[in-house]
Amino acid sequence: MSNDIRIKRGITLRLKGEADKTLVDAPRSKTYAVKPPDFHSVIPKMVVKEGAKVKVGDELFFSKYTDKIRFTSPVSGTLKEIVRGEKRRILEVVIEADASDDYREFGTLDPLNAEADAVKSRILESGSWAFLNQRPYDIPADPKDTPKAIFVSAMNTAPLSADVEFILKDRMEAFQAGLNALTRLTPGKVHVSVNGQGSGVFKGLKNVEIHNVFGPHPAANVGVQIHKIDPINMGDRVWTVKPEDVANIGDLFLSGKFTPVRTVAVCGSEAKERKYFRTRIGAPVIDLSGAVDTKNVRVISGDVLTGEQVNTGQYIGFFPNELTLIPEGNKYRAFGWLPFTYNNIPSNSRTSLSWMFPNKKFEVNTNLHGEERALVVTGEMEEVMPMDIFPMQLLKACMAADIEKMENLGIYEVAPEDFALVDYVNTSKIEAQEIIRLGLDLMITEVG
Repeated sequence: MSNDIRIKRGITLRLKGEADKTLVDAPRSKTYAVKPPDFHSVIPKMVVKEGAKVKVGDELFFSKYTDKIRFTSPVSGTLKEIVRGEKRRILEVVIEADASDDYREFGTLDPLNAEADAVKSRILESGSWAFLNQRPYDIPADPKDTPKAIFVSAMNTAPLSADVEFILKDRMEAFQAGLNALTRLTPGKVHVSVNGQGSGVFKGLKNVEIHNVFGPHPAANVGVQIHKIDPINMGDRVWTVKPEDVANIGDLFLSGKFTPVRTVAVCGSEAKERKYFRTRIGAPVIDLSGAVDTKNVRVISGDVLTGEQVNTGQYIGFFPNELTLIPEGNKYRAFGWLPFTYNNIPSNSRTSLSWMFPNKKFEVNTNLHGEERALVVTGEMEEVMPMDIFPMQLLKACMAADIEKMENLGIYEVAPEDFALVDYVNTSKIEAQEIIRLGLDLMITEVG
């Protein structure tokens, strides 16, 4: 059974530098890293020390406040370094990889014929629980909770985003096995949203409810899909999983081994090799991007709207399927405030003639074209927000730390990524995603 979801409000940003549909295996790197800051609200407690030998699937650290959530090694090797920041916060756990991998065995299991507790235990002990996220708050799922539903968005609409169908076309057996496992974690439904104009590779899925989604970005955001299918109310818990991680969970049950596969689309106008690399979670950026001039190039782990800035000496994030390289906005644009002066950039407000060429692809940089200014009523935020919420009012409530207003205005339904286009279009230049993140953190502290 499938249902249609049609999104009208949003923007399709067409940028130069899309990755070619060519999949190659990335060379084995010398080191890999797991980065605890990728898991918001998790305070890591190390289990192994520097110099210890680990296998794929061996525990590295666990969550201080939810000790059942374990984070395991993506490769076998030696724990080379624990990188710390301010107040000794752990930023990276770096592993020097062996020439080949040695796996910790967890045993095969058919999730459909196993007890729900056995399925949950297998996911927890292998470290695959790190793939599960919770709404509200956009934090790792709590094993003590029982979600009313689980959502998987098997599509991408962000600019230069990876093609999910291409990534999973040879992993459909594992994807179905992962979905079977997810059905054992909730008494409700497992919802899979797919591109309504896609190739139909997901049509044969079983034990799930399929939704065909049409429309511009952010149609693929799982928060938008939850809002349209089964909205979150106070006290509800909903879990989300990224599509490739569903396949990784499926491989755990099929092979009995923790599978930390990450397929990364290297894209952007400054990328040297625009293709898909199949690698491991935590691979070094330089092994995928090549040597680039980071003074003039912004390297982003993720897409251009929600990704994290990294340098070539760092590692890709735990979740993103993109490594994006675009020019830095470090050049002044003379008379940039004059309308119709520069017509080679996408324009939502039609101050550039580029709106007359809707299918043209543009080369963009990181220039904000102005500094932060007053937050005034323009209606531009509402044009790109397909949820039935008032984005400006919610942002103001978060800035004022008004918990009651935040609840009334829909804070439980949103995550920072849902405000990425607000960041892009609003003329006040405020960091909307950061404000929403701080608002969600306040709700965790005050409401729980």
